[in-house]
Amino acid sequence: MFEFVAPYWGLLAPLPWLLRRLLPARSVRDAALRVPSLSPFDPFLETRSEGDRGRRLRLLLLWALWLALLAAAARPEHFGDPVSVPVTGRDLLLAVDISGSMNREDMMVAGQQATRLIVVKAVLAEFIERRRGDRLGLILFGSGAYLQAPLTFDRGTVDELLQETPLGIAGGKTAIGDAIGLAVKHLRDRPAENRVLILLTDGANNVGEVAPEKAAELAAQAGVRIYTVGVGAELMEAPGWFGGAFGRATMNPSADLDEATLTAIASETGGRYFRARNTEELAEIYRTLDALEPVPAPDEVFRPVTALFYWPLALALVLSVLLAASQSLASRAGGTRA
Repeated sequence: MFEFVAPYWGLLAPLPWLLRRLLPARSVRDAALRVPSLSPFDPFLETRSEGDRGRRLRLLLLWALWLALLAAAARPEHFGDPVSVPVTGRDLLLAVDISGSMNREDMMVAGQQATRLIVVKAVLAEFIERRRGDRLGLILFGSGAYLQAPLTFDRGTVDELLQETPLGIAGGKTAIGDAIGLAVKHLRDRPAENRVLILLTDGANNVGEVAPEKAAELAAQAGVRIYTVGVGAELMEAPGWFGGAFGRATMNPSADLDEATLTAIASETGGRYFRARNTEELAEIYRTLDALEPVPAPDEVFRPVTALFYWPLALALVLSVLLAASQSLASRAGGTRA
């Protein structure tokens, strides 16, 4: 659809004609000469006729230039077909532990041994891609908690920021309480039924200004629902004495995982605790989280708008060049006759 944003500029279209009619005409006194016949002056009459045509052409160009400028001032715009943007209204923050322990290689990706962080990035990339219509944000935490990506519909940017995150950039310890507190700060002003935090860690809170229990209490008061995910294998073989010459030792690489606190946080806020011992379980957890009921909300509909004022403006520029060329030719013709 085509529309003018400021159509009232069109009211000025007859202004040059009105000025010509209302303002007094310029008086020109020419000497008069009476002759019995005009035949000797035929060449001059033809020249005058050509001059009249030139003036009419310049007048036409002036009118076209005036109308083109008015059309540009009226700001023509083209409205495209309506486009629907699905909006669930859910505001979902992802809090990811990037402390030093996330570098432990006790999980597999595509048949290859991989660190916990690499596995988390791979699984979360698919999860983020599926969250079309949700506002996603990213919190990274280690010794401190940082908002890496605010809530946004731009899933690609959130995933890119996650994939580019190096291990340990937030410090080597684990501040679970601070991560929850930061999430509450950014979610508390969102619609009450839409505040969701998914927190993933492989350890226990051992640093920070806010205790996890206190942070969970604040989250519950703010209406933030927290889903906690504990990641890391429970069984891992390590080389024995002298590089494995005397057998292999079995160890639990997730001995530091504080499942009791993670469970309590989820329970306090109306969420749920999940345990991921391998890549398959972690992927299944995020598929389960996909089953969260979306908050019903109408789709946002907008119409793309394209500004078109530059077309009549360009036409006005072309007409100005033509008018200047016409004036120049008329001046040269007058000089030649003289």
